[in-house]
Amino acid sequence: MISHKDSVAVALAEITAGETLTVNGIEVTVLNDIPFGHKVALYDMKENENIIKYGHPIGHARCDVKKGEHIHVHNLKTNLDGVLNYEYKEAEQTFEPFKGKSEYTFDGYVREDGKVGIRNEVWIVPTVGCVNTTAKIIEEQAKKLYGDKVDDICAFTHNMGCSQLTEDHERTQQILKGIINNPNAGAVLVLSLGCENNNLDVFKPVLGEYNSDRIKFLVTQDVEDEYEAGMDIMKELVDYASTFKRETVSADKLVMGFKCGGSDAFSGITANALCGRINDRVVSCGGSTILTEVPEMFGAETLLMERAVDRETFDETVDLINNFKNYFTKYNQTIYENPSPGNKKGGISSLEEKSLGCTQKGGHAPVVGVLNYGERVEKCGLNLLIGPGNDQVSCTNLVASGVQMVLFTTGRGNPFGSPVPTVKISSNSNLYNKKTNWIDFNAGQILEGKSFETVTDEFFRYLLDVASGKMTKNEERGYKEISVFRDGVIL
Repeated sequence: MISHKDSVAVALAEITAGETLTVNGIEVTVLNDIPFGHKVALYDMKENENIIKYGHPIGHARCDVKKGEHIHVHNLKTNLDGVLNYEYKEAEQTFEPFKGKSEYTFDGYVREDGKVGIRNEVWIVPTVGCVNTTAKIIEEQAKKLYGDKVDDICAFTHNMGCSQLTEDHERTQQILKGIINNPNAGAVLVLSLGCENNNLDVFKPVLGEYNSDRIKFLVTQDVEDEYEAGMDIMKELVDYASTFKRETVSADKLVMGFKCGGSDAFSGITANALCGRINDRVVSCGGSTILTEVPEMFGAETLLMERAVDRETFDETVDLINNFKNYFTKYNQTIYENPSPGNKKGGISSLEEKSLGCTQKGGHAPVVGVLNYGERVEKCGLNLLIGPGNDQVSCTNLVASGVQMVLFTTGRGNPFGSPVPTVKISSNSNLYNKKTNWIDFNAGQILEGKSFETVTDEFFRYLLDVASGKMTKNEERGYKEISVFRDGVIL
């Protein structure tokens, strides 16, 4: 039982029909088999009565429900509807504001613009998918020759950059610009075909001012041997990037992104709630955090709106939510049918339940801004970023907004890794023990007697180690990918 207001409890193990349990002083005889992670009714409920979890409605009863009955999609229905009107109320900020220099530090790479990278890599970013294989060949050759001089050399292939319509094309440009400017990239080769819509004559004005030592360009149609030309440029970029050395900096330079994927019923109870505490700690140090996956805010959006620092931020949050709902309805997609088959199998019954668990990652920090595709984070505090729930797309959006690492919670597992260190946090110990190649940290230990305070301290120390160079599982195995969102709303 998560909140004293709840009308359901979550099974920490499979429960057999007929068992009698006591949950927070409430004696319950279970009427059906309850799978691990699923819900059981703590009270009798009437048809249309709200079902409460996390202290908030996660939907209503489709029919009368008896105490001890299994609660899931067969007897729970969402309360969600279309675009809503929201009323602004000035927030009473209870979060302790940042004061002075943080006691926490990490060893990072200080860039010329004052941003700090936690990796010193050379990236190859294609302007169009036609040169993807060329980029990978240059990556392979450069790693053999120069791989020991920087933390890594990576090509980030994608299928965009040509035959896109106006807003879609502009969004791709903004995301690629943001990736190129991420502080984990000590230097970048922008690789072009030459005849694409996103050719350099078009893309360079979008990129704006840049350091010609850090960013260099190659148009493959303009040279006789693109591999030879590419390697000449890569040597220059590696030489420039290798001039940066790690130095001790304050934790106020941290920029963390938060994502969940393959969620289960414990994601909101353990892993996401743990990330919420990390979120608050980073902000209290003077750092910046970003929460994305807009559809997974539906049903919990008012909890974020209540924390907006001013009316402008509130209005931007309302637009973020309602514009994404309009995107759903534009394609005749019901707004509330979001939980995936895996989510449902893991015990999540409605989008409200998923959202209330998802937004736990936002902690209690004030919401200071709303970011568009490729817009760089600049404000200390919690920022909201446009984007879908898709794992690859969301993480790419976070990288394009300048995060140094992504904290990725999961209850079912996912090996995916973004261009920046992607820390996988399991919601349960079974997953942590099963997928040792994927998972970096186990939040399931919170279910086994460890306090949130102890685990938060342990996890934050681990994250400072990652910021100082400790490799994550995705880095060890080379899982580094991007995926650019095609067709969506622009704020």
